[in-house]
Amino acid sequence: MADLNAPLLDEAVWLIVGAGGRAKSVRLDVSDFSAVKKMVDDAVAEHGRLDYIFNNAGIGVLGEVQDFSYEDWHKVIDTNLYGVVNGVAAAYPVMAKQGFGHIISTASLAGLIPAPAEISYTTSKHGIVGLSHALRIEGADLGVRVSVVCPGFIDTPILHTSKLVKLDRQKVSASLPKTMACVECARKILRGVERNQATILVTGMAKYFWLLQRISPALVRWIWSRNMRKLRAMRIER
Repeated sequence: MADLNAPLLDEAVWLIVGAGGRAKSVRLDVSDFSAVKKMVDDAVAEHGRLDYIFNNAGIGVLGEVQDFSYEDWHKVIDTNLYGVVNGVAAAYPVMAKQGFGHIISTASLAGLIPAPAEISYTTSKHGIVGLSHALRIEGADLGVRVSVVCPGFIDTPILHTSKLVKLDRQKVSASLPKTMACVECARKILRGVERNQATILVTGMAKYFWLLQRISPALVRWIWSRNMRKLRAMRIER
């Protein structure tokens, strides 16, 4: 398991080991390709193969684009999109050579629909969806499976740690829909991986909006325009 947050990483590893599993922690910045490649190469050297890689790191910035700094764009895309690119660039050649493996990358409902007020996040997640679907075609004849996970709202730290730009955190938190527990989300992801699903949708909200986007993109834009106006009402001047 790899993460920048060492305490949470160690806690997760401890829970796995305590439950009878095996796990190893690696403190890692996914935007650093050399570090990601070293982690993958070390795993292959130790175990002789690479069965799965889960590209799951993600951060968010919530607010209007007019208030974003260039660094807000850069940090989100470096972590979310290039984190996946780096995982793929490190793992895919190994899997293609050995003739098997499964790459699972976490996108979002925001990778399937236009989600305003989180546009850098939406940009990164659309990129992950496109990358995964195209790579799935390339990898099929080489024995490499590729899936992309598109969840709705999950109860993970990103809901509380995302940067807010000129928005009131308390009001934003109160406006969020009901979230799914991360353990339940993980079970649904693993079920989708077992079935080799191309797109693994998690939460009823994600399934609803994905279907609606395919039937009536204009209606989805109208719904999210209303949500944007509500969010804009929470805007604060600093």
